[in-house]
Amino acid sequence: MSGRTLVRGDGTPLWQQLLADLRRRLEDGEFDAALPGEFALAAEYGVSRYTVREALRRMREDGAVVAGRGRVARPAGPGGRAGDIEQPLDEPYSLYVAVEAAGRTQRSVVRTFEVRADGVIATRMGLEESTPLVHLERLRLADGEPLAVDRVWLPEAVAAPLLDVDFTHTGLYPEYRRRCGIRVDGGDENIRAVIPGRGEQELLGIGADVAVLSIERLGLSGDRPVEWRHTLVRGDRFSVTARFSAHAGYRVDLAESGTDTPTPPRVSTP
Repeated sequence: MSGRTLVRGDGTPLWQQLLADLRRRLEDGEFDAALPGEFALAAEYGVSRYTVREALRRMREDGAVVAGRGRVARPAGPGGRAGDIEQPLDEPYSLYVAVEAAGRTQRSVVRTFEVRADGVIATRMGLEESTPLVHLERLRLADGEPLAVDRVWLPEAVAAPLLDVDFTHTGLYPEYRRRCGIRVDGGDENIRAVIPGRGEQELLGIGADVAVLSIERLGLSGDRPVEWRHTLVRGDRFSVTARFSAHAGYRVDLAESGTDTPTPPRVSTP
């Protein structure tokens, strides 16, 4: 027997009744961390999962809750946006995938897309300083709002076919695999909180009091360096999560404060 009853046959769709009750319970502070899962809500109200999904979809659309693919819905942060996009530490970082998984609309404004030589970046990738690199800089948007400034460098010798791609609505990694046969399957990454410069604050639409996550990545395909990436992600809209267990566990080697060449964080699962 269900714990809550919806009225059938009065002309009001069940999903609409469920939506109203879930909103009321949300406003009353009943769901501090997360809403019950679809099965639990279906059993509690005596309705189908389709009805539950429709109600939750409406709540996501109006910003009341956020939910990634395969995850329970949870109350949104202030303004319905804070922290609504997550990136697990146990899989390759991808803004495109993270934004799509959060149910947001992904779009990019391409600011720079050219071939250039950059000795500093080439050295970081273990390449000769004069190596030509494909440089792509994008302002990443989620639901039309600035989320990140993303800069990536790729060896032209393998990445030249990407110069014909429109990266306004597509992710880099799928195109890298499809057009160049390159799969980024490993690497080193450094994540730290910083206060961006004024120009980047204006791009991201944030004030001086909002920190961003600075993510630097050396991407590898096997043992071959195929990517250097520097991304600044709004800290009020993005979070990094980790999964662990008593059996497998995880390990993060943090960068030592004050060093010129910090050790990138590493996450391992035996």
